[in-house]
Amino acid sequence: MFRFAHPEFLFLLLLIPLLITVFIYTTILKNRNIKKFGNPELIAQLMPNVSAFRPKVKFCIQLFSILLLVIVLAQPQFGTKVENSKRKGIEVMIALDVSNSMMAQDVQPSRLEKAKQVLSKLIDGMTDDKIGLVVFAGDAYTQLPITADYVSAKMFLSSISTQMVQRQGTAIGSAIDLAIKSFGPKERTGRAIIVITDGENHEDDAVGAAKLATENDIVVHVIGMGKSDGAPIPVPGTMSFWKDKDGNVVVSKLNEQMCKEIAVAGKGLYVHADNSNSAYRIITSQLDKMAKSDIKTSVFSEYNEQFQSFALLALLLLLTDFFIFDRKNKRLTKIKIFDLKDKVTEN
Repeated sequence: MFRFAHPEFLFLLLLIPLLITVFIYTTILKNRNIKKFGNPELIAQLMPNVSAFRPKVKFCIQLFSILLLVIVLAQPQFGTKVENSKRKGIEVMIALDVSNSMMAQDVQPSRLEKAKQVLSKLIDGMTDDKIGLVVFAGDAYTQLPITADYVSAKMFLSSISTQMVQRQGTAIGSAIDLAIKSFGPKERTGRAIIVITDGENHEDDAVGAAKLATENDIVVHVIGMGKSDGAPIPVPGTMSFWKDKDGNVVVSKLNEQMCKEIAVAGKGLYVHADNSNSAYRIITSQLDKMAKSDIKTSVFSEYNEQFQSFALLALLLLLTDFFIFDRKNKRLTKIKIFDLKDKVTEN
């Protein structure tokens, strides 16, 4: 497994586009100033030792050196030893609705964003549990297999959008079925499915799927997103809302009755999410009551440092940059390395 020991240093890579912008701006500014003195072609003949190509080469070398040095600071590592560990926890599968109706803003900032905030807090509160993620609209897909890697879980969570599933709808039953199959072998550990949805456009037998989950000793909790009086659905990238075939604005409403029926069939709890954190607190308290047992996990316990090759290459590039002059060097002119490129640039 590859990882960075200090990934926070990778934010320094944001300097690269900034440096490129500054270099382009200064080059344009320099060309403008040259034009103020006269014809650039005539001025170039008066400065035969000035190279138009070398500064660009030096800048590219410096830029690549910065990239390598940032990687060195981030400390790349490869895992070399796998260690199996046991810890007491539960297994939780999240079934998240990503249909267009989840873009409605009757819950701020939107139903989907609020759902992601709840899940983020849920993941932050986990220590020895496993979590997985299923996204669904008209179809259901496994976004994250059940894992104890919370960093990956947060990463996948941040990338979720309504564009992930092409076919629209709300196939809650399919999502629950897929979540059931995502659990490991039956053990004494508590297992739960948390469905986060507005319950609208119900297409399949979600209640039957919830009952099947209970037969497999899995509890199904439901978090309802939205309000019963509903809200229009914004069209991404515009100031308008989705409309039906007659031109009327579509108002998406929380199907609270359906959500409650699924929770009852799954012997779980129904929670209505609002602009507070009550839904997170209630669900967390329910999960804490579940039976915990030993969960086997495999983690890398030893890592080999891989920064040396990046540091060596950065050093070689910096040495190369040191021996490349901005102006043509009389002693090096005989080597004819840059002459051809300079002539092309001058023409």
